[in-house]
Amino acid sequence: MKTDIEIANSVTLMPICKIAKKLGISEEELELYGNYKAKISKTPSPKSDNLVLVTAINPTAFGEGKTTTSIGLADGMSKLGKKVCLALREPSLGPVFGIKGGATGGGMAQIAPMQDINLHFTGDMHAITTANNLISAILDNHIMQGNELNIDIDNVIWKRCMDMNDRALRYIEVGKGGPKDGVERKDGFNITAASEIMAILCLAKDMADLKERIGNIIVAYSKDGRAVTARDLEVVDSVAIVLKDALKPNLVQTLEGTPAIVHGGPFANIAHGCNTVIATKLAMSVADYVVTEAGFGADLGAEKFLDIKCRVAGIRPKAVVLVATVRALKYNGGIKKEDVAKEDLQALEKGLPNLVGHIRNLRDVYGVNVVVAVNRFLTDTDSEIRMIEDACKSEGAVCALCECWAKGGDGSIELAKAVIKELEKPSKLQFAYDLDMSVEDKINAVATKVYGAAGVEYTDAAKASLAKIKELGKDKLPVCIAKTQYSFSDDMKLLGRPTGFTMTVRDIEIRGGAGFLVVVCGSIMLMPGLGKRPSALNMTIDSQSGEIKGLF
Repeated sequence: MKTDIEIANSVTLMPICKIAKKLGISEEELELYGNYKAKISKTPSPKSDNLVLVTAINPTAFGEGKTTTSIGLADGMSKLGKKVCLALREPSLGPVFGIKGGATGGGMAQIAPMQDINLHFTGDMHAITTANNLISAILDNHIMQGNELNIDIDNVIWKRCMDMNDRALRYIEVGKGGPKDGVERKDGFNITAASEIMAILCLAKDMADLKERIGNIIVAYSKDGRAVTARDLEVVDSVAIVLKDALKPNLVQTLEGTPAIVHGGPFANIAHGCNTVIATKLAMSVADYVVTEAGFGADLGAEKFLDIKCRVAGIRPKAVVLVATVRALKYNGGIKKEDVAKEDLQALEKGLPNLVGHIRNLRDVYGVNVVVAVNRFLTDTDSEIRMIEDACKSEGAVCALCECWAKGGDGSIELAKAVIKELEKPSKLQFAYDLDMSVEDKINAVATKVYGAAGVEYTDAAKASLAKIKELGKDKLPVCIAKTQYSFSDDMKLLGRPTGFTMTVRDIEIRGGAGFLVVVCGSIMLMPGLGKRPSALNMTIDSQSGEIKGLF
């Protein structure tokens, strides 16, 4: 059986100008990065409202194929004669070299050029990292050069970032060399995907909005308690200059030649998990149907897409695809990892409440039309598939089988037809909370309505942050909850559909530029670590041909 990278390398891609032509994008509106990828210089002006959001049940270490299903669905729609465009996130090098591997789909449902997208692509991740660290450099230089803003070095909240999993950088000290090497203070790194610059790029409407958001970043507090911003550091334009090309969306294609706009890459467990507003709106400007995705399970990515991105962008999905797999549901039902490929209807039945919980949230809390996509694996049995279909039928939810990994667009026709049918039905997006609610009430709304918690408790640090948020008048911002992706709860060991638990908020961070509050729960970290044997150790590159193996 061929690996994903071998499949991708076996396909002859179309020149990117021909892909752009399918969307009515002229060569003058492209900035070419070789033959198969380009940046688009075109102002979004949405014409279509046929927006489809792809989300999933709570993921497992096996991978559930949400991106693969998104790509397959778009290819399936294209085979049905629809003018469709994908709007996806860019991969982070952290997971690529860590445990997850690439993020360009799998099997016959991939976007390409796969190697480029998973590695340096068009340099967006590097630009975001540099922009973030430019602020850090200017901040530390300001403190050393006299500290006119009276910054309290024990209350600097801006962290450096890097696009790599590296737990050793979570807590560091800088300026250790002596007076000529800066002022000694505590610092730390976040992964680039969790940085505020990433969130700002993904939520900005244009360059003017980008600059305004950069200026609103709170980097530290003065000794008298005043918020110090990037605008105070006079660094707004220089940061925007670093990001000027990264602000432009990237055009690539699926293995079947369906256009795909890939732009922005925040994680959904520690950030808001959606591609850029600019990319989504651009896709809605040039295609009749748009398929986009949000990271991890519907309790994370979909919640943030609906409660944060839709508010900011003024968009709404007319249908939501909820990806489920037999093996993930069995794992949520208590089966051991080594037995996940074996038929086990009892474990599957015990895991089905996880699927039902997500269906009810999307339908009842948010009011959107839901299609369950069963992403079929070779080891799934007909009896297991029927059990999922019966559970969906009992909930009144549409269910469609998806076999795009093995068959590409041909394996997604059933799903594509079901989604198109749902798009024709009325729907009305409603939010889990109102912005004028207190911060505590907004957190409680998500925790109880979406997660199933009985209530929320706050550490002393979180209580202090709440007081500061109210003092600064930032209490009307939406909340972006950072928690484990493996459970509805803030405890990764509570699988299935846990209810009645108490969620613990460790801290709350103000993201003034992004325009939301990051609510840190459980043991979640904004800088991931590597596993005992990272994927990087299994990769090779041929010294003569340059052929890469083991990337995915």
